[in-house]
Amino acid sequence: MTALRELAKVIRSKNAGPHEITFDVMFTDEATFARVRDSGVLTPERLARLYRADVSHVRVCTFFAPALAFKLTLVRFGDQGGAGERDTFGAQQHAPLLDVEVP
Repeated sequence: MTALRELAKVIRSKNAGPHEITFDVMFTDEATFARVRDSGVLTPERLARLYRADVSHVRVCTFFAPALAFKLTLVRFGDQGGAGERDTFGAQQHAPLLDVEVP
């Protein structure tokens, strides 16, 4: 098992509008991209649990081979800039992905 942070070149999150946040995981080579894709660990169900969200809040969960990347988009827990919102740019939300174990 290897932590996703050791396999990916970039793991980031960012604002995707007032109601969504998006995550990008980018790899440097096809073999690593294929290893993660084929492992089945990045599924809507697992990522919803990881982010304590309902699976219906997963808007995008896909691998994109031309960019050697994975994309996840979730409904935000609160509106961007709303009361109690702590990360308007969504730039601090990727941390749970770092420790996802990949066989």
